[in-house]
Amino acid sequence: MEYVYASLLLHYAKRPITEDNLRRVLEAAGIEVDEVRVKAVVTALSGVNIDEAIKSAGVPAVAVTAQPVQTAAQPATAPEGAKAETGKEKEEEKKKEESEEVLEGLAALFG
Repeated sequence: MEYVYASLLLHYAKRPITEDNLRRVLEAAGIEVDEVRVKAVVTALSGVNIDEAIKSAGVPAVAVTAQPVQTAAQPATAPEGAKAETGKEKEEEKKKEESEEVLEGLAALFG
């Protein structure tokens, strides 16, 4: 959530939302910066008109789907015929999840 707040602060200050600017805001706030999350937020916001997102935030930005919760008693098993995810696929999935988190955060702030 702090990445969304930092992005909104940059937007309010009329500064570009870049990796460097986002990193500086987070560091100034004393937050340990996760470079993957910084890249994901900047990428997710690159095509977003933040002013329009704020105006229309009464409507959820993304649909949230229910995900089954995995417990320690339930080991993860892949469906038959499924191949293991590569490192690149895992990174892309993480970026997608973080992008969704950013959009959900924007909607929660102004909803």
